[in-house]
Amino acid sequence: MIYLENVSKIFESPRGRVEALKKVNFHAEKGEFVVMKGPSGSGKTTWLLSIGGMLQPTSGIIRMDGKNIYSMKENERTKFRASYIGFVFQLFYLIPYANVLENILLSGGLSGDAKKQERALELADNLGLMERLMHTPSELSTGECQRVALARALVHQPKLLLADEPTGNLDFENSLEVLKIIGHYHQQGGTVLFVTHTNIADSFASRTLHLKNGEIRE
Repeated sequence: MIYLENVSKIFESPRGRVEALKKVNFHAEKGEFVVMKGPSGSGKTTWLLSIGGMLQPTSGIIRMDGKNIYSMKENERTKFRASYIGFVFQLFYLIPYANVLENILLSGGLSGDAKKQERALELADNLGLMERLMHTPSELSTGECQRVALARALVHQPKLLLADEPTGNLDFENSLEVLKIIGHYHQQGGTVLFVTHTNIADSFASRTLHLKNGEIRE
């Protein structure tokens, strides 16, 4: 499903070149739950954003379902990403002036699709957000904000969920709640790549890897 061959990413900085990824090779099959661990600055987010079609590598190939995502035109890659991938991050990236339902429907411009609205309401119900639908992010708890972000990521039923430290701003109880939601998505056949610097997702993982200094280690 996901295939990386000799993927490198180099950033230029005032202090010189920073090699965030060093000829990384990686593959994941459909239905896996892969946890990628590593300290801050190890290249985890660069790895995840590169797979998600949001950060073009300096060199190497990334394929998803046989498609070379960086050989696509930018608008094609945007459409592919919107239909195929769900993203959830440590920062929630909710629109502050939009209510919960509107934030959920922002994914892929789906607000006019009746079936997607039905799906959004189903997710909100499952995630305990029905009584908060008309509330804006400032009126929500931290855990509720992350559940809204998860609903937004899942509303278009993506094949792949990319999670970048989604429990990083949460207490233990809310972290477990988020992991249960992601675990349910995985049990329904979804594929998960989960980036973290802790052990919190280990019991959910089908495989755990480590990224250090831009290199993957088993």
